[in-house]
Amino acid sequence: MVDPGAGTGTGAGVGVRAGGRAAAGTAAWDDGLIARRAGERGGGSGDRAGSVAWAPGADGADAHEPDTLPPLGGSYGGPLRTRLDALHELVGLSRTRVDSEALAEAGRVLDEAAARQRLSSRHTVIAIAGATGSGKSTLFNAFAGVPVSETGLRRPTTSAPIALSWSEGAAGLLDRLAVPGRLRRRPLAGGAAHTELQGLVLIDLPDHDSAVTAHRDQVDRVLGLVDAVIWVVDPEKYADAALHERYLRPLAGHAEVTFVVLNQIDRLGTEAADLVLDDLRRLLDEDGVALGEHGEPGATVLAVSALTGDGVPELREMVGRFVQERTAPERRLAADVDAAAARLRPAYLADGRPGLDERARDAFTDRLAVAVGAQAAGEAAERVWRRGAIRACGTPWLRLYRWYERMRAHGSTDPHLASPVEDELTARQRVEQAVRIVADEASRGLPAPWAQAVREAAERGADGLPEALDELTVSIGDPAARPPRPAWWPAAVLAQAVMTLLQIFGALWLVGQIVGVVEPGLLPPVLVMLGGIIGGPLVEWACEGAVKGPARRYGQEAERRLREAAAACGRARVLDPVAAELMRYREVREQYATVTGTRPGTRIVGGTRVGTTRLGATRAGVRVR
Repeated sequence: MVDPGAGTGTGAGVGVRAGGRAAAGTAAWDDGLIARRAGERGGGSGDRAGSVAWAPGADGADAHEPDTLPPLGGSYGGPLRTRLDALHELVGLSRTRVDSEALAEAGRVLDEAAARQRLSSRHTVIAIAGATGSGKSTLFNAFAGVPVSETGLRRPTTSAPIALSWSEGAAGLLDRLAVPGRLRRRPLAGGAAHTELQGLVLIDLPDHDSAVTAHRDQVDRVLGLVDAVIWVVDPEKYADAALHERYLRPLAGHAEVTFVVLNQIDRLGTEAADLVLDDLRRLLDEDGVALGEHGEPGATVLAVSALTGDGVPELREMVGRFVQERTAPERRLAADVDAAAARLRPAYLADGRPGLDERARDAFTDRLAVAVGAQAAGEAAERVWRRGAIRACGTPWLRLYRWYERMRAHGSTDPHLASPVEDELTARQRVEQAVRIVADEASRGLPAPWAQAVREAAERGADGLPEALDELTVSIGDPAARPPRPAWWPAAVLAQAVMTLLQIFGALWLVGQIVGVVEPGLLPPVLVMLGGIIGGPLVEWACEGAVKGPARRYGQEAERRLREAAAACGRARVLDPVAAELMRYREVREQYATVTGTRPGTRIVGGTRVGTTRLGATRAGVRVR
């Protein structure tokens, strides 16, 4: 049963160990546990099924390494064994991600499971708890058949737990409960006459509302260790807020291992007793305690008078059937696992669909490509290719004019021709922004511990990423620095040279006619000059049209190479660690679903399971009012 006291169970140490690595401050990102688990499943699962290797040392200390958990085995089987194994795996996978305090209860449950399975499975330990004056000691004596526990008007009457065992072999269980030998009793005639109670170990607890703090501490400690509990209430204190708020409501999930007995009905009439019993059931229902009515699983509620014996035989018969089933330890432990899973729910379940889809990955690649200037580099490479073609194939007069314009613009002081001030983000800022956006995308919908782990993985990858991208750009080189020349460029250059020579030849021919060196004839030299003048631009225009396609492809190829290199660098440094964290979360999410008893594909709504049945399932907290 979940210990209502603040950490008073004997197994709280494992919970601290479960998160000890995170508390120690080791921030190294490591997925080695997944690989080790795969190795264990492949080679070491055979020894694990039927043995219990963990045991406390002589002084009660854990004999294992500080960061190990007790292996499970023994008599647990079926769904409970599967759930315990999953909880064991869940704690191991979550050590460096989830806060140690959140894992403490799960560690305590694993400790108690390992401790209980080493002890007698033939015995069922049931505690009788109640408030001052409720008559629990009188009921305890009624079970024994002889006065075993002291009763009277002095309060508190019971100052220490008293044990009543109907059979041998319960010494280990009583040692675990710290019941001294002088307070261990046997019923009348050794209990041989009550065969239905063979295997029962009954514990009479001090008052849970005792004025002595030590008494309340003992109640809290024992309630965290017993297999079941009989709550004894009286007509005056059955609605006591301390009982409902401190015990019944927190332990609502343990309804199947809970008996609620309204004692002292001899003080009431039949009608009044029925009214009080109905009101008690109403309060239990408000506490979330499922009631075992009409054959449904849940708490047993009945009225008795321990003083007159009225209803005691019925209670004894119910307890006898409960003991003979020998399922109380497993039912109580299943409820403990439910309670631990409920406390861990915020660490493993959240709204949304976490993960990185292709859209988010492509967007991250696009941002990195912008940061390294992939598009700008491709456009520059395309411009250089086209400029080289025009320069090589253009007319010399046009190249001379363009050179003059560049020299004129270079020496100008016109403010309108000055370069604009750079007001955009720097490359480093773009990289940081890209990492931040992809981390937010990946962590959206994750529980807080795993969202933080994803962000930390992305931040670790972002360290040094701008420098790595700079080195990558340098190693690839500037594609615009050395554009290739196609095979037809020399022919185009030769054609342009011929056109230029025609112009010069025609001009010289005309000059010769003017000075009288050549016979007059205006038409031939003019035609030669016009052919050169018209042919030169035509060659340049044809070359410019011919280089558009190759120049565009060259620029696109340069952009693609730079984009792919940046994407590979970002994937290795950021996306892969983030994907590993998401994979780890998916694995622990599957383990958590196994712990809660949820089948794959089953919806989880508000922490309750839809369409599943677990061992010792209760309806606590799920009932619609």
